Amino acid sequence: MKTVKLGPTGPTVSRFGLGCMALSGTYGPADHAESIATIHAALDAGVTLIDTGDFYGMGSNELLIGEALKGRARDSFQVSVKFGAMRGPDAAWNGYDARPAALKNFLAYTLTRLGLDHIDIYRPARLDPNVPIEETVGAIKDMIDAGYVRHVGLSEVGSETIRRAALEAPISDLQIEYSLMSRGIEDEILPICRVLGIGVTAYGVLSRGMLGGSWKAGTEKRKGDIRGRMPRYDAGNEEKNLALVAALTRVANEKGITTAQAAFAWVAAQGDDIVPLIGSRTREQLADILGAADVALTQSDLAEIEAAVPSRAVAGARYNAPQMAMLDSEK
Repeated sequence: MKTVKLGPTGPTVSRFGLGCMALSGTYGPADHAESIATIHAALDAGVTLIDTGDFYGMGSNELLIGEALKGRARDSFQVSVKFGAMRGPDAAWNGYDARPAALKNFLAYTLTRLGLDHIDIYRPARLDPNVPIEETVGAIKDMIDAGYVRHVGLSEVGSETIRRAALEAPISDLQIEYSLMSRGIEDEILPICRVLGIGVTAYGVLSRGMLGGSWKAGTEKRKGDIRGRMPRYDAGNEEKNLALVAALTRVANEKGITTAQAAFAWVAAQGDDIVPLIGSRTREQLADILGAADVALTQSDLAEIEAAVPSRAVAGARYNAPQMAMLDSEK
């Protein structure tokens, strides 16, 4: 697999990364053995960037990844971890804590669960409105100096926050949602990242499965499935969005690729400074999407794909109102 560098001072990673959130019940119950096998399949296919959050499954995702990485040479993969999201025993979301003292506490637990002596990229999951970004980034830099972290990352922050953070320490990448259905970063955020030499790791490339081509209108969400709280899956919006997916499928079929491959190839074609994260729960899904690494889209292809899924035609915000309010990237 092709590799790219995340920013001038960042790590060299695989062209596609593996996002592991779905392996710990975010879209309903996941199969443990299949989750481990999926991580192994990704690593064997040349994927080196493994992304997680310490709050995914209340730590169980890190335990899963730690189990899957046992026996692998430490220099053969990079682990990216988000921290700061507060959870309750009922799985409720209770805000964010990015204070330096909290950061060090989160990191200690993360290193233990993963069974690693350092994290390659460490990033706050969201901007904590009560903590200046300079304090959070400065604390990560302290952990770099202490040897526990290698690079500073950001997640879902806006252009002004990115500028301030970059003055405190080199930033390897910004993790943010980017897909045919979520193109807001193109206005200000992506340009400032490019000016400052900051890479982008793109999640939500399939808009939580919508752009995968197999989701059907009215599909019942399983217990724990976050799509039950996402406006794009609400009745009315879902049907409109699936009409866009049908148009994308027709374009993909003409080119001899799958709908998911078209969605991923489009994001990858936006620049080598953008690394799409694959959120597959099974080896079959993973293999399909990895096929996008071999898809070369012409300018004409890109235009057809964008015409099939015009950003202005997407129905519904990417998160519900309370979660959108927490996004510095949307302000």
